[in-house]
Amino acid sequence: MTLTRRMFSVLAGAAALAAASLGAPSDSSAQDKPIRVAMGDIASVESLGLLIAMERAKERGVPMELTFFNSEDVATQAVVGGQADVGVGAPYAFIQNSNAPIRMFFRMSTLLFFPVVNSEVYSGWKDLDGEEVTVHSRGSGTEALMRLMEGIHGIKYSNISYVPGSEVRAGAMLQGTINATIVDAAAFRLLQEKGGAKFARLPVEGVDATDEALYGNIDFLEQRGDDVAVFVEELLRTWKDINDNPAIVAELRKQYDLLPDLPDEAAADIENYYREAAESGVYPTDGGSPDDARDDVAFLAAAGQVKEPGDNFDPTQYWSFDALEAARQR
Repeated sequence: MTLTRRMFSVLAGAAALAAASLGAPSDSSAQDKPIRVAMGDIASVESLGLLIAMERAKERGVPMELTFFNSEDVATQAVVGGQADVGVGAPYAFIQNSNAPIRMFFRMSTLLFFPVVNSEVYSGWKDLDGEEVTVHSRGSGTEALMRLMEGIHGIKYSNISYVPGSEVRAGAMLQGTINATIVDAAAFRLLQEKGGAKFARLPVEGVDATDEALYGNIDFLEQRGDDVAVFVEELLRTWKDINDNPAIVAELRKQYDLLPDLPDEAAADIENYYREAAESGVYPTDGGSPDDARDDVAFLAAAGQVKEPGDNFDPTQYWSFDALEAARQR
């Protein structure tokens, strides 16, 4: 079994365990039914902040369950179709193109990604002209960033392939099955540790955009407004805790028995991952704002995924701030 397959197998197993452990089914009224969260990714260190906030919301009487899907596209369709209540992503393009009745309600993370190449094959952005690159998923921040760099550097990729999971893409780089991709900080450190100078980071400047947010159906956000506000309160509390003391993530992972099958190497890197993320401002503590929405649309427009925000830009086309405002007032 290749390294990539081993990593995917272990993390997929962790995903299944996480989904099982986080489920809290109920058969009473609608308010007692679990909030079903759909994530189009595999379970990883990066997921722990969300998992902790969900556990804390459950402690306050809001049942929640988490299901992992093969891609963000499938997770989004699950939310739109009513098979899930909340999705993880930043579906600006989907909302703009389809006018889907979904809205973001919490900004989880900002973009901090590392375009990286095999330096034995490529040395810079220009070398990627006519070459294939690999990103997380269609419509993701990783794709938008790589598309933006394509325009900035006047190049054209031959193809963009989609491989969910930063750890999986890093494993493929180490295995030699891909030579150009984009990864998070933890995966980039892994490439540096395992490959040294073989893997080179390509420069990215002047990018400030949302990586992942939480979103839900408009009807759901209205019907379960009180429960969503409690969830948002716990997200705000967890994000503040992470920024104040990144080591708390590893402590709370043990307390709640989250991702018990996480590989030892990944578990040992939890504190470093969250410390670097906190220092880099990856986890904003305000939950999002109308200005963030405008900046996101401007970024995605520069990457060719959406139309430019005009003078009459309305953030409520993409966001509902009701739960966030209610959580702040509490």
